[in-house]
Formats: sequence, structure tokens, C-alpha cells
Amino acid sequence: MLDFDSISIQEMPKDDMLLILEALEYTSKETKVQDFTELKNRILDELSSLAEVSKEDFLKYLSE
Repeated sequence: MLDFDSISIQEMPKDDMLLILEALEYTSKETKVQDFTELKNRILDELSSLAEVSKEDFLKYLSE
């Protein structure tokens, strides 16, 4: 297996990314494991930064 430190999500449909973010939030609430919310927030921070918009605007974009 190749060793790598990062993964590109360049070709992922925005519906899939929204589903992942929502699943992380749901899992965090249901399991009370804060790590899932933190992961969701890190992903959202990175993607909104790359898009140069706020997290709220990026989530709106994903849900369009």
C-alpha cells in the first residue's frame, strides 16, 4: 500500500460532501463523541478557506 499524508477530494460531488458533513454531525450527537464534530469542523474550515467564503456560505453552496 502506498503511504500518503493527504487525500484530494477534488472530484467528489457536493451532495456527497454534504452527506459526509451531516453524517459526522449526526454521529457526534448520537454517540456523544466530540471527535466527529471536530472532524466535521476541520473539513468545513479547510473547504470554506479554499473557496474563500464563510462556513455558512459554503454549507449553503453544498445544499443548493
